[in-house]
Amino acid sequence: MSDTAQKQRPQYRNVSVPQILSYRLPLAAKTSILHRISGALLFLALPILILPLLAMSLSSPAGFAALSNVFSVVPVKIVMLILVWGYLHHFCAGIRFLALDLGKGNDKYSAHKSAASVLIVSLTLTFIFALKLFGVF
Repeated sequence: MSDTAQKQRPQYRNVSVPQILSYRLPLAAKTSILHRISGALLFLALPILILPLLAMSLSSPAGFAALSNVFSVVPVKIVMLILVWGYLHHFCAGIRFLALDLGKGNDKYSAHKSAASVLIVSLTLTFIFALKLFGVF
């Protein structure tokens, strides 16, 4: 008989939510997660919020006037700003992922730079839209 010791098998333990939240993800992973969140936000907002508002604005001049009164309220402006951020981030990250699918920027340095540029561009454009939405210019 052989006297070899049995190999220790790996032990898989349950992972709790606080442990998951303590993981340090790279910027590319955070951008990917935000891309999914913004896509889900836009998908859920389309039938609930966007299409009814579009139908209301196109129904009649009175409907458009009523909708413009609704958009003068600050909480509605904030909701629309969140939707604008969702669209802009999803668009910019989508272009990044198309480039990754073409094999451009797959190394660690380029992935970090492209993820940072997606965040910077989408947040800058959202800030510009916020200035316009709140009447700065």
